[in-house]
Amino acid sequence: MSDRRARPRAGLTRERVVDAALAFVDEHGIAALSMRKLGAELGVEAMTLYHYVPNKEALFDALVDRLVSALAGVEPEPGEPGQQWLGRVARAYREQLLAHPGVLPLAATRPAVSPESLQVIETALRLLELPPARGLDMVNAVMTFVLGHTLAEAGRTPGAKSDVDSLAHLDEDRFPLLAQALRDGARHAERFEFALRALLAGLFATHSRSEASE
Repeated sequence: MSDRRARPRAGLTRERVVDAALAFVDEHGIAALSMRKLGAELGVEAMTLYHYVPNKEALFDALVDRLVSALAGVEPEPGEPGQQWLGRVARAYREQLLAHPGVLPLAATRPAVSPESLQVIETALRLLELPPARGLDMVNAVMTFVLGHTLAEAGRTPGAKSDVDSLAHLDEDRFPLLAQALRDGARHAERFEFALRALLAGLFATHSRSEASE
């Protein structure tokens, strides 16, 4: 039986396909993405795309890997403590997620498994200078925090109000402290920075205490 799939198109690469998918999701959201629509964006039949990504699930994985692998550009500075470098990686990951909020639902539910993404984790484990399992615990805690915080910040359904907008008519007499807390807006960046610093300090302090007690 002959292969009915369309042939590869000259000039089209896997990277271009993922680029186009990311741009599509940025504009239309992940729910609207289909191989047919993506093919139309690239001027090819949907079947042509299967030469570059085997299926839609693989395309989803590629989108997650694209954001995580970008963190490889956060180079450690000479003599920089691992805790400080991990904080910079966390901030860079938040920036990636905020730049592409349509990928947030995927990033929260699909592991990044490309060699480029795994290299980011390998670098973290080396720089943290901890037992690998404990270092992985720390990386997992920090990255999970980033995902959760950014989901609360930007991962909303289309048309949904922000947490502050939804409380625009808050009864200040009944909830005076909450009203005061929200007076300056959501302060997402400030909240993120406060929580990240506390998390990193707590993780490393807990590890130090564990070592001292052994």
